[in-house]
Amino acid sequence: MAHVLIVDDDEATREVLEQVVTDEGLSVASTGSLRDAAVHIERKMPDALLADLQLPDGSGLELISKIDRACADVIVTTGYADVETAIDAMRFGVADYLVKPIDLCYLRTLLARIAGKPRPARCADSPAAAPEQAGQAGFGSMVGTSEAMLRMYETMRRVAPTDVSVLLIGESGTGKELVARTLHELSLQRGAPFLAVNCAAISPLLLESEFFGHERGSFTGANRRHDGYFAQAEGGTLFLDEITEMPAELQVKLLRTLESGTYMRVGGQQEYRANVRIISATNRDPCQAIAENRLRADLFHRLSVFPIMMPPLRERGDDVVMLAEAVLEQLNSRYGSHRRFGSAALDALRRHAWPGNVRELRNVVQRAYIMADRDVVDEITLPPPCAAPSPRDRSTVSFRIGCSIAEAEMQLIFATLAACKGVKNHTASMLGVSLKTLYNRLEYYRARGELPSWLQEGCARRGPDS
Repeated sequence: MAHVLIVDDDEATREVLEQVVTDEGLSVASTGSLRDAAVHIERKMPDALLADLQLPDGSGLELISKIDRACADVIVTTGYADVETAIDAMRFGVADYLVKPIDLCYLRTLLARIAGKPRPARCADSPAAAPEQAGQAGFGSMVGTSEAMLRMYETMRRVAPTDVSVLLIGESGTGKELVARTLHELSLQRGAPFLAVNCAAISPLLLESEFFGHERGSFTGANRRHDGYFAQAEGGTLFLDEITEMPAELQVKLLRTLESGTYMRVGGQQEYRANVRIISATNRDPCQAIAENRLRADLFHRLSVFPIMMPPLRERGDDVVMLAEAVLEQLNSRYGSHRRFGSAALDALRRHAWPGNVRELRNVVQRAYIMADRDVVDEITLPPPCAAPSPRDRSTVSFRIGCSIAEAEMQLIFATLAACKGVKNHTASMLGVSLKTLYNRLEYYRARGELPSWLQEGCARRGPDS
């Protein structure tokens, strides 16, 4: 039976927490001071420590050095929540941070996870094992202990309790939405909604309405008032995936909302407070996206207050095996089986480059599970390598379906300028417009902040060979 130690100087709080822990089928002990807690830990290492930050003889964080975190989860509580104390707690590596009055339903969820968590064998034999020797399987719902992932976990611990905007940058399939959800679950807003939006999957005609909502009668078919994403995620986190696929017009409106902190529904006049934290993601190089006019530079700076680089699976070493075994265990649990990987299958998993990252790995493991004839999975069928895309023809410009004429015009002008090495007289001739018209368009883009950096200086010069 898992054991929980409660450390809180308020007797009434201890009684309530003891009852909740007991109801979840765990054993419990409680104390009101650091000194008594340290004595208890020496006698019996708990599976979870539930400690108040402010105790008569110090901070509950001081107990972390006495806990083997491979064996025990540390949960801190406080009645004086602020960003600084939350950041301090996450830096110490706590499993969760609860604000009083404690959400007992959420606490029960944590306790249920602790009750079902297997204890490493060495925990029972070596209660005084050093924390720096403790190995962890992952962070939140994420799996992996590679150096690249441990660095990312530490970064996440630091930024999660704040409300700053985070930009996740990584290849497709690296788990950007999972990281965003984990950041939300570790934030002070975790009791509010988490809403994930794929910016590439929304009809261009409905983007503004979907984001900001609309009033009844604002357009044909608007038979009732609609709450947009900002209203639906009120007080919580709005995750914007594939941010570089958002049309330029909506990028302008999103930037205005982020700068002012307010928005209006389509067809409405009333301003509403944009009380959400923005976490965005892209699988493109943001600098390249800006150069290709897929992403506004000013919006990028607003979204990337705190960028996080997502390591690809090929750089995560034996995390490949750990992830594969986690997926296989999920399948075993779902279908009541007991399958495991043989050495040949594990070697094949280690050798593959995984261009599709964790998503590709999950698909491979699922196929191997289905095709296995016995409990030992020996054969792994890896997907054939995809042919490399042909180099992009620089004499052509591609437009996505649904982009506006103004956006297509802007991309065509910039691409032609690049092909002409910035010579505007030649560019105007190729486009079939006058030099004055070209300069007027460039000045318009400059005023809107849409001019690429390589054109910033040149657009002010009016010579025919400039």
